[in-house]
Parts: sequence; structure tokens; C-alpha cells
Amino acid sequence: MIHKCPDYWQDVPADNAGDALVAALGAAGVEYLFFTSGSEIGFYQEALAKAHALGRPAPRIITVTHEHASLNAAIGYALVSGKPAVTAVHVDVGTMHHGGAVHTAMHANAPVVMTAGYPPTSYTGTGPGARNTGGQLWLQQTYDQNGIVRQYVKWDHRLQTFDNPGLMMSRALQVALAEPRGPVYMSIPLEVSTAGAQGARFPSAAQLGIPRPPAPDAAGVLEIAERLLRSRDPYVIAAGSGRNPATVPALVELCELLGLPVLHSPQRSFLSFPLDHALLLGSASLAGADAVLVLETDIPWIPGPAEPGGNAWVAAIGLDPIKAKIPTYEFCADLRLTADSRAAIRAILAEVKGRISTEDRRRCAERAARIAETVKARRATLERDAQSRAAKSPIDPLWLSREIGRHVPEDAIVIDDTLPHNRLHEYLRCRRPGSYFLNPGSSGGWAPGAAFGAKLAAPDRDVIAVTGDGFYMFGTPGPALWSAAHYGAPYLTVVYQNRSYITGTLRPAAIYPDGYAQKSGFDGGYFDPPMDFAKEAEAAGGYGENVRDPAEIGAAIERGWEQVRAGKPAVISVWLPRLMKDD
Repeated sequence: MIHKCPDYWQDVPADNAGDALVAALGAAGVEYLFFTSGSEIGFYQEALAKAHALGRPAPRIITVTHEHASLNAAIGYALVSGKPAVTAVHVDVGTMHHGGAVHTAMHANAPVVMTAGYPPTSYTGTGPGARNTGGQLWLQQTYDQNGIVRQYVKWDHRLQTFDNPGLMMSRALQVALAEPRGPVYMSIPLEVSTAGAQGARFPSAAQLGIPRPPAPDAAGVLEIAERLLRSRDPYVIAAGSGRNPATVPALVELCELLGLPVLHSPQRSFLSFPLDHALLLGSASLAGADAVLVLETDIPWIPGPAEPGGNAWVAAIGLDPIKAKIPTYEFCADLRLTADSRAAIRAILAEVKGRISTEDRRRCAERAARIAETVKARRATLERDAQSRAAKSPIDPLWLSREIGRHVPEDAIVIDDTLPHNRLHEYLRCRRPGSYFLNPGSSGGWAPGAAFGAKLAAPDRDVIAVTGDGFYMFGTPGPALWSAAHYGAPYLTVVYQNRSYITGTLRPAAIYPDGYAQKSGFDGGYFDPPMDFAKEAEAAGGYGENVRDPAEIGAAIERGWEQVRAGKPAVISVWLPRLMKDD
């Protein structure tokens, strides 16, 4: 017996599969399709133009002229907005041009639907989607195009002629949005996207159902609450819990009640605790800790003398508390809870409030006061250290970090792609949830695209990308700047320009002390003379400025903000000393 699709599914006009794919995006409320042109993804252009002309819900095409910047823009948009984003690229080669951004999307848990065309295999002349346009079509066919990204995505599918295209797009969105969120991939053959249809019926992503995140185990919550209450030297480690901005005030309330110092994970990604809070210790040895609460953190500490000792009780909470995406994982915990961080924090807080005594409150307040004094002293030392470098020429990176911190507006969004030795986050005072994003993975170069995407997600807020020059060049900044200028989504970039790779200077020196590479001047470790990033910005339709005077940094950043607020992306490139080599 043949069954029809359920009557309650979406019933939409569609002349071909491309129309159905776009209708599914519209039904899910997808706002933007980040698009890098390819001959077999032109169906998006036709279907989207048709949908807009006929008043049907559909995303807007955002042209980005390089796939790496495009995917990073989708990631930045998704992280800031909390909504799904979609990319479209050209067959296998466009997929490969996504490059390290695929790694970033996975580690960011970004709900991005990556789509790519698949080359036609139908015999020449047998239809509009056949091998009709050139010899390259044979070269583009691979045995497993989806395999290029499979180990980085939650789900992948090659659309088939017998598939319901609207259903499969809704399924892609459902998987991307289910916690823990993450990227998915669909390849779309030209024959399939152009196949004729007489309307389409499919369930929306909402009809398929987006699962609610899991609640914590009650017994586990009680044990954590009791351990924290009894603890004499507790710590909280947070990295990814701030992906949901609502977790931040809940964590602040818990930490203020119990006087809990908060540490950053070595791989923090989101603002999980206000950067200017008196309980943000940032870094400390855990060797003497007796209780450690780890929230949505991939790497809680670096193994060694500063890790928790055998007497420490450790609880790890997260949507994937065993970090199944990391094959070798040696970090131990006495309790692991699969739970949404906000729900877990609120449950722990409720248990603590029901059990805390007057004596507990006194003891916790004393601990909070001690931590606050330590944090205050550290920040004063940090300021004195920066001031002692204020007149150095070339400009000292700590002085640059301090000046950036002073010129980031309170409401701004910071996209951080710097390395730890610049200590930028220690000079920032971001306190608003959703205002700070550090590169979630280890693929440098996300900042230009991510900042553009962040601005699309938050058009009324200032956005600043901060990056070293090596990562900046990895990030294909020209396409991101062009898109920012073209779509009226300007952002400010500050570049630490030391013309050096840490990986090509400090790292070889550490592994091979006084070795041949060092004696020969670290060939491969420098790119000097450098590209003029200011001129590149101007060529892309933005504003650019090079800074060499340490007294001019603040004024230059403010000039950059003026340009951004007038509608132009701006790049301020600051000249720093090379690593391990005199200028």
C-alpha cells in the first residue's frame, strides 16, 4: 500500500528540489545563506530570488568570496545569535577551501549546515543537470566527497533523487540544533537540485522536534552542593558554559554565595564569567584544591604539578561530559553529569540555599574577600607591568593589550584570535554575557570572518576582532572585509604585527636549544617585510592605519571606531618587535 505524506507537514509551492530545500530553510527561520559561487549551486540563487519575489520566507544570500571566511562568518553569526546558519560552496574543492574553519565549527559546537554541490554524473545532453558544461565536471567527482569533513560533523548526507529534499534539509537543521550542537554537511548533486517537482510536502525542523537539553541527575546535584559547602579550597573551571549567555548570571550568583574562585580553562571559548569580576582568579595551581567543579570544559587543566591532587574531588558537568570527540582523554573526575550547564547551576544553587548555614556564609564571605584582594593585587601588578612598557619602541605587546582593553566599549563584542602570551583577556573588562569569544579550536584565522558574522547577528553593537598577523593572514581577511563593506556590517580589527611565527621561532628554540635553526636565523619563522594590512583594507573598501608610536595606539583605535560607526570596516595594524630577533 502506498501512503501519502502526513497532512500536517508543510505544504509549499515548488517547481524543483531547489525550491523545496530553500522552503525548508525559510520554514526554520534561517536568516542567512553564506554563499561562495559554484556552477552547481546556482539553484540557490534562482530559488531564493523566486521566494523573495513571491513573498515566501527564505534566507538572504550573503556573498563571501572565499569559503574559509564564509564558514567562519557562519560560525560567528551562529555563536552570537544562537540561530542556525547555512553555507553553500562548490563541490569538493569549495569544501576543502573551508579549511581549518571546519575544525573550528566542530569545537565551537556551532549549528551550521554546510552544503556543497556535487558534480553531475548524468550523460551529456540528457537533461539540464547533466555533464553539459565542460571537462572539469569529470575531475570534480570523488568517491566520497562527504568524507572530506565526516570526522568533524555530527551528520552528513548526499541528497538522492528518491529523497524528500525539504525533509532532508529539516533533518540537517534538527541535528545541528540538537545539543550538543554542531555542524552538519549535505552534498547536493546538480541532477537532484534541478529535478522537477509539483509542489513539496515536508516537516519543518520544529515539527521534527528540537530536543530540549538534559536536566541534571538530582543525586549528583546534591552531592556537588554538599561537597562545595564543605570544601575549604574549592575552584570552578569554566570554558564553554557561556555559550548560553543565561548561564553567566546563574554562575555569578553561585560563586558569590559560596566565595568560589573561577579559573579559565586552557582552552576557554566563551565569556562564562565576567572578566572584571572580583572572583575571576583566572589561573592558579589546583594542587591544593579539595573540590573542583568543571563546567562545559574540554581541557580543564594541563597535566603536571598544578593539576588537582589525589585528594581533590572533581565534578564535570556538560552536554558531553566525557568529550567523546577527543579520542585520547586522560582527565579524571569523581562525578560526571550529562546536563545543560544553566540547569545544573540553578539546581546546585537551589540545594546550596536550602542547606547553607550562618557559619557557612561567614566562612564563604571570608574566602571571597581573600580572593578579591588577590585579584585586585594581580590587576594592579598587570597595570604597572604595562605602564613600564608604555614608551618601548617597537611597541610592546602588553602595552598594546592594555590599550585595546581601554578602548573596547562596554557593549562591544570581542572576537579574540590572539595567543596567550599577549594576555589580552587579562586587560579586557567584558562583563555582558555574549560579549567575548575566543577561537574555540586551534585553527588560527577565524577572526575576520567571525567578526563579520557577529556583526550580522548584532548590527546595533560594536564588534572588534583582535588577532596576530600570522593568524590574520590565515583568515583570508580580504574577502571578509569586502563582505563587511558590501553588506553594511562593518567591524574593527586590531592586528599585532610582529612578522613572526611562534611555531617557527620560540617552539624550535625550546625543542632544539641553540640548534641549527636558531643559529641560521629561523628560516621559515618570519615573514618580513610584511604585507601592508592598511592598504589591503582600503582595497577591500575599508579604512586602514599602521601604528608605530606607542602613544598613538588609543587615538588610532578611536579613529577606527569612528570609521566603523560611519559604515566602513577598519583595520589598525600595530608594529611590534619580532620574536627572538632584533628589528
